[in-house]
Amino acid sequence: RPERGVAVLTAAGDVVRGRALVNCAGLHCDEVARLTGDDPGMRIVPFRGEYYELARPELVRGLVYPVPDPAFPFLGVHLTRGIDSGVHVGPNAVPALAREGYGRRTVRPREVAGTVAWPGTWRMARRHWRYGAGEFRRSVSKRAFAAEVRRLLPAVTRDDLVRAAAGVRAQAVLRDGTLVDDFLIREGPRAVHVLNAPSPAATACLPIGREVARRALAALGAP
Repeated sequence: RPERGVAVLTAAGDVVRGRALVNCAGLHCDEVARLTGDDPGMRIVPFRGEYYELARPELVRGLVYPVPDPAFPFLGVHLTRGIDSGVHVGPNAVPALAREGYGRRTVRPREVAGTVAWPGTWRMARRHWRYGAGEFRRSVSKRAFAAEVRRLLPAVTRDDLVRAAAGVRAQAVLRDGTLVDDFLIREGPRAVHVLNAPSPAATACLPIGREVARRALAALGAP
């Protein structure tokens, strides 16, 4: 009963009780919201972001970013120098066939079916298929990926790109096919659901935490 708090049953069979639930489940946040009985009004559509390491990191002395396209929440291929002096190149954005589809061969049919069944997925695909085709081409062709990088760093060659680990973006998609490009935080009875937390989520983590805490206290009726 909401007035008594919340109880969470874990996969290990343990029961965790509390006064309120803060849902920061990332790739599974929409599923967790539905498990609480709330309708998040969106679905997570996972996109794999593939990276390369730059074999000649001396070519980049800082951060190299493209001008963002306001039509998409994806920044596009860019070059990021790390604290170890290595340079990450990427990412692209291609649909993943699993919520945690970090590898190209990772396929979970139930999760794929959930993505396909969401009306927003098809509306998004019809609206942005040209952009998606370009991303897929850069995923399967190192030559095409290198050509995209050369728009920012003309000296790069195919041999300069060394395959690195991929990431998965938990992209929130609305029913009308809109790719959510801003923070999306919604409340339910004794619950706060963080449904989309794009960049700069890391650098803005403290004010985001304060906002989530404020909403959690409001859900509890605290002054």
